[in-house]
Amino acid sequence: MTNKKIIGCGALFYNLDTQRFLFLHRTQSKQSNVWGLVGGKNTDEETPWESLKREISEEIGSVNIIKTIPLETFVSNDENFLYHTYLCVVKNEFIPKLNEEHDGYAWVVFGKWPKPLHQGLRNTLQNKTNQMKLETVFKMLKFL
Repeated sequence: MTNKKIIGCGALFYNLDTQRFLFLHRTQSKQSNVWGLVGGKNTDEETPWESLKREISEEIGSVNIIKTIPLETFVSNDENFLYHTYLCVVKNEFIPKLNEEHDGYAWVVFGKWPKPLHQGLRNTLQNKTNQMKLETVFKMLKFL
């Protein structure tokens, strides 16, 4: 018997003008009372991108994203859990319309992440390859 794969996605929002990132304070999930991203699990028929668009709408409302860049796909050791993290670039900071899953938000500068961070997100942000990807993206975004 094969285990059903769990596929999830998350959006790391980056603001071009202030060069800050959006984090949400999660109150409902396996890991509550932690800071994380907009995101969640895919439904059976969704692609990660479709799931991400739905999660953004559900968790923070309508957002004008000018660029979306895949950052990382985490795969668990048993390969039954995949999590796609996307960098979503916005022109202006906004006040998210939070749903019941979150009770706060923060726009923060790179490396000054709110605490406690969701463990998986902390691993993503501390990963040297991801840090190099972000630095490359920041250089490219200066031309937008």
